[in-house]
Amino acid sequence: MRGYTGAETIVVDGFWKEGEGIVLAAAHAAGLTIRLRRLLFAWHEASWYGAEIEESNNERLKQTEMVLTPAIAMDYLSSPEPVRLLQVEWTERLQRLSELGVLLRQALMNGWYTPDWSRWQPDARAWRLELPQGEPATLAAWRQLVPQLEANGDAAAVQGWLGGIVEELIAANPAAGEAWRGAAEAAGESALVMKAVDEDDWLVSIGMKQDHVPFRIALQLLEPNERHGWQLRPALQDREQGGAWFTLAFAADGYGNGSGHDAHRGSGGDGDAEDEVNGIADNEVSRFVLPDDAPEEWREHFAERLVKEEAKWAAALADWAKPVGVNDEGSIQSEIITELTDMQAWEFLEHESVKLLASGCSVLLPGWWEAARSKKMKLKAKVKSSVGSGEQSMFGLEQIVDFDWKLAVGNVNMSEAEFMQLAAQNKRLMQIGGEWVHLDPGDMERLQRWLKKNGGKKGLTMRDVFEMHLRGGTELEPESEIGDALTAEVELNEHLTAWIAKLNESSELPLVEIPEAFHGELRPYQLQGVSWLAFLRRFGLGACLSDDMGLGKTIQFTAYLLHVMATSGLGPSLLICPTSVIGNWEKELERFAPEIRVLVHYGPKRARGEEFAAAVAEADLVITSYTLAPIDEEDMQRISWDVVCLDEAQNIKNYYTKQSISIRSLPANHRIALTGTPMENRLTELWSLYDFTNPGYLGSLNEFRKAVVLPIEKDRDAERIAELQRWVKPFMLRRLKKDPAIQLALPEKNEMNTYLSLTVEQGTLYENIVSELMNGLEKAGGLQRRGMILSTLTRLKQVCDHPSLLLKEDRMLPGAWDPERSNKVLRLLEMVEEIAAEGERCLIFTQYVEMGSTLKRLLEERIGVQTPYLYGAVPKAERDAMIESFQNEAEPGCAFVLSLKAGGTGLNLTAANHVIHFDRWWNPAVENQATDRAFRIGQRRNVQVHKYVTLGTLEERIDDMISRKQMLNDQVVSGSENWITELSTDELRELFSLRKHRLKG
Repeated sequence: MRGYTGAETIVVDGFWKEGEGIVLAAAHAAGLTIRLRRLLFAWHEASWYGAEIEESNNERLKQTEMVLTPAIAMDYLSSPEPVRLLQVEWTERLQRLSELGVLLRQALMNGWYTPDWSRWQPDARAWRLELPQGEPATLAAWRQLVPQLEANGDAAAVQGWLGGIVEELIAANPAAGEAWRGAAEAAGESALVMKAVDEDDWLVSIGMKQDHVPFRIALQLLEPNERHGWQLRPALQDREQGGAWFTLAFAADGYGNGSGHDAHRGSGGDGDAEDEVNGIADNEVSRFVLPDDAPEEWREHFAERLVKEEAKWAAALADWAKPVGVNDEGSIQSEIITELTDMQAWEFLEHESVKLLASGCSVLLPGWWEAARSKKMKLKAKVKSSVGSGEQSMFGLEQIVDFDWKLAVGNVNMSEAEFMQLAAQNKRLMQIGGEWVHLDPGDMERLQRWLKKNGGKKGLTMRDVFEMHLRGGTELEPESEIGDALTAEVELNEHLTAWIAKLNESSELPLVEIPEAFHGELRPYQLQGVSWLAFLRRFGLGACLSDDMGLGKTIQFTAYLLHVMATSGLGPSLLICPTSVIGNWEKELERFAPEIRVLVHYGPKRARGEEFAAAVAEADLVITSYTLAPIDEEDMQRISWDVVCLDEAQNIKNYYTKQSISIRSLPANHRIALTGTPMENRLTELWSLYDFTNPGYLGSLNEFRKAVVLPIEKDRDAERIAELQRWVKPFMLRRLKKDPAIQLALPEKNEMNTYLSLTVEQGTLYENIVSELMNGLEKAGGLQRRGMILSTLTRLKQVCDHPSLLLKEDRMLPGAWDPERSNKVLRLLEMVEEIAAEGERCLIFTQYVEMGSTLKRLLEERIGVQTPYLYGAVPKAERDAMIESFQNEAEPGCAFVLSLKAGGTGLNLTAANHVIHFDRWWNPAVENQATDRAFRIGQRRNVQVHKYVTLGTLEERIDDMISRKQMLNDQVVSGSENWITELSTDELRELFSLRKHRLKG
């Protein structure tokens, strides 16, 4: 190699590497090593210009090595073309390999190759060149090249390279691969890996040689009938036309008898005459004859081919063959038995037919065999007809169910007594009710043993019935060395079948009456939800209401409570929810169901012990938080709760937490879970939810992990996924906003308030600000007074958002901007997480730049997706990029934080179908303009508008005034917030003062 003189020169060597291909090697050279592959393969399209070449550095030899697969190596070395600025010198060894590549290319183009039987293995095919005698120049080049390759140590390349190319073509080329797979399928997989006695036969079976005989032969197993038992007979089929098979009869019986006995081969007399008629020569005598209506051209080949096939059958089934004579060459002739016992028929189906296939023989088995052998014997619990009827009540998952054990194989059912009688006969094949069944001896033995031990004792509960029906069976004994797991199925009566059908299709349930005490309207799907909850309550079954966000889980639970109060009476009930939504529940209950007596159990001054019990006795519904459940566990467990409901029930997804354990231990007549995200990350979260609503329904956690979690999370087992869906569906009502029936019931824009309480810290700061204002107003003049009021208004809004916003805390300080310090922030994070889980997007409007940047940071930390934030100082180019990215739903994204002023007008953000007003602008027109960034032309979904209102504060007062249109008129409200400055001091005190009964922290 020399330096640059107009073109760079490099020496390239090459050698064959078994199992990989041709390796090109060049010594390391400054400036060339890192771009050598690109320079060598600059014009080679087949390797994608070198991109598909594997490259590595051999530090020991100080050289770069490039591995070319056999096909790529042949293509490249046949006509290498590096870039012109690189002068390549091939070593003598590589030149010989290049000559071999040219020859291999020519051979492949002309089909000059064939299987190499001497090296053919069951797990690896082998191929060799077969150069035609009519190509003297090619033969001469080959004879000269081989010794040179052997001298260079590349003898292995002569055989290995060709085989590698052919295998690569089979794997990568669709036409070649399909041709080989077609041959494999036609011959049977075993014929490809097991050479036949006759090589010509073998070549035919794998499709390498054409068979000119006009028919094909198979050995057929015939079922018993009134005249004969199991029989083996040859059968013929037209090779070109296909169609029906002709079953051959014995020559001694005449065609069509089919029940004759074995006939010895013989010669002379009438036998010779009959043999001549059937086209059988004297030394080739068959015991079978062609049917009279067989095509005439078959007779020419019949005798020779049938004798050859019989010899193959006898060789493959040595234990079933008996000697019948000696042929002209002195070899013993054998033939297989043709009349079989029941046990032999089973042996043929299970084992001997496989030997024949492995020898390249065709076999015809009864059409029912494959289906029968795959049908495992199963226990079936047949539920008695009275269960679930009006005469017998059914209540709860632990209710014992009356049933009888049956045994089933496919569509054939047997009683326990019939099975025991059958087992005593020790049969493998039985025809029952016109259907053939296969009885596995291992299954028979295990079932017999299990029934004797457990059959009369095993009791079933409704939980067992549900599991067996919905999962398609349940394991009674684990998998063992002698067979698969022993399973049982359930056969429901008509009452239970109809009952479970209603659970699986909530639209089929009878609808309850809308309670008179309900103040509001229920959409059709919401009334279905209330009816579904009431239906499950009748049978003591827990429920998971898992509607999409915005579909009204709160309103459905409220109507359910009123229904229970009106129909059967409601005992003390408990609602556990996140701290951030306690106020929202209180407000919604007050609005829709003022008759329900609500006790909010929260805060440092909450009742305890006897005082708590007395307060509960005077209430219909107690509302508390997840945080307090373990703290006040002792007090809560003393109450016999009628209903225990979990809002945002995913909070108990971690089974082993003290909070989750405490909540599960609460006594309850009816358990309900409300959640839009029943499973966030793992299947065990679903189990945890169900273990609350219906304890034990999904088995123990370890059982669930083994039977469900591992097969699904590890292998994505589609069958187990479908089984789990069936198992959980009856007790989970899941409706999505995109469902057609739901869309018809929803308004295009659904506005709702989300009510939140202040934390203790926020409440203290709020009161101090109001007190400071009231004291200052006594001495302030007109202009100063207006300034103080507007300043206080801003400060109160800030403290409702987050204490750090008011206190201007640096986010680097420990505890600054902690979400736990603001229920607004907590609720926002929870809500956006749920929106993200549903694959939807939201806009979040705030008036404060610092609040917006904090929400952006917290959302990115919580959800792990980049969250854009648009405010006044964002340059136009960056603003346009944010909008384009958010509108592109192919890119990851969930939330877009906007300043109300910067993002309130002029934007089209229809990728979002949720709008959250984090803090309130007291001008409804401004808020509506902001909402219309999503609710505008181009929006294909219903828009959910969430307005955050902090209870007991100025925010709640103003919201009430706007909604009732009291004290304000459209002209005043549509102007600004300056109207507040005109109120009297007493009116301001009433407006600003914190209503402490709303403080929940």
